[in-house]
Amino acid sequence: MAFSFLTQELAIDLGTANTVIFQNDQVILDEPSIVAIDNNTGELKGLGQIAKRMHERVNPGIKTIRPLRDGVIADFNAAELMIRGFIKETNSKRKSIFSPNLKIVVGIPSGSTEVEIRAVRDSTEHAGGKDVYLIFEPMAAALGIGMDVLAPRGNMVVDIGGGTTEIAVISLGGIVVQNSIRVAGDVFTSDIQYYLKQQHNIKVGEITAERIKIEVGSVLPDLEVEPKPYVVRGPNLMTAHPIEATITYQDIAHCLDKSIAKIETAILHVLEQTPPELYSDIVENGIFLSGGGALLRGLDKRLSDKVNIPFHVAEDPLRAVARGTCLALKNTANYPFLMR
Repeated sequence: MAFSFLTQELAIDLGTANTVIFQNDQVILDEPSIVAIDNNTGELKGLGQIAKRMHERVNPGIKTIRPLRDGVIADFNAAELMIRGFIKETNSKRKSIFSPNLKIVVGIPSGSTEVEIRAVRDSTEHAGGKDVYLIFEPMAAALGIGMDVLAPRGNMVVDIGGGTTEIAVISLGGIVVQNSIRVAGDVFTSDIQYYLKQQHNIKVGEITAERIKIEVGSVLPDLEVEPKPYVVRGPNLMTAHPIEATITYQDIAHCLDKSIAKIETAILHVLEQTPPELYSDIVENGIFLSGGGALLRGLDKRLSDKVNIPFHVAEDPLRAVARGTCLALKNTANYPFLMR
C-alpha cells in the first residue's frame, strides 16, 4: 500500500481505571481514565494523570469525570473527549504533517450490551478512528497471557479490572462460557472507604482508599510476606477533628471478604457450565488471573483453595488485556472473534 505510512495502528485497552495504548508493541500511553472539564464552557481542562491530581480536589468551576463505570461508557461526551485527547497525545509524538488514518482495536467487557458496544464504537470513530475493531476483554487477556486461543483446548481467564470481573472459558477462537460481574477494583475501593467509616469513624476519599488497597491490599488474614501497616489520616466523622488510624492487611482481608466471595461464586458458576472435555483441560492448565485485582496479596492462593484448581497470576497482569489487544491488531485478518 503506497500510503501505509499514513495509517496509524493503535491498540486501546479502555479500562474503567486506566487506559493503555500500544503501538508497534510499545506502550505509548498509560494514564488514568479520567477527564477534568470546565463546568461553564465544557472545555477540557485536564486528562489522565493531570485530571487525577485534580480529582476530589477541584473548585466548583471544574468537574472531574470518570467516563467509564462498571467497564462501560457512562458519560458519552466525556468518553469521546478522553479518547480524542489520548489519541491526540499519541499523534503529537509523530513527526508528520498529515493526519493519519487510524486503525484501532479496542477491548470491551464480555457482558456489554449492543447499546454499550455501539457507544464504544461511536466514541472511537468520533475521536478519529477510521477502521475500528472491538475485542472482548477476556479474549484479549488470554492472548496477552500467551494462550493459543485458536487451539481446540480449554483455557480459562479471570480478568479483575476496575469496573468488572470478566470470567471466560475459551476454545477454538471463541468464548464458550462467560460471566461478567460488576464486582472489581472500584468495589474494593468503596469497601475500604466504608470499612474506615464504620470501624474508625474516619472519612477518606477514593484516591486514599486506592492507595491503601495498593499498600496493604490482601484477601488472606495470614501472609508469608507481610506488608507494613498503613497509617491513614482524615477527619473524624463526629467531630471533624483530624485523626489517624493504622490499617493492617488483616483489616483489608476482612473488609474485602464479601466482595471476593462474590467473585468465587461467579467462577464456580462458570465452571459448572463448562463442557467436561474443556473442564479437564482447565484442571490441567490451571486458571489465569489478570487485571489490577490479580495483584491483591494472596488472591491466587485463596481461589486455588476454594476451587481446587491451581490459579496463576499472569506476568504483568495490569497490561495483559492491552498486550492481547495489541496482538489482535497485528492479526485482524486471522482472528474471527474480532468485531467490526
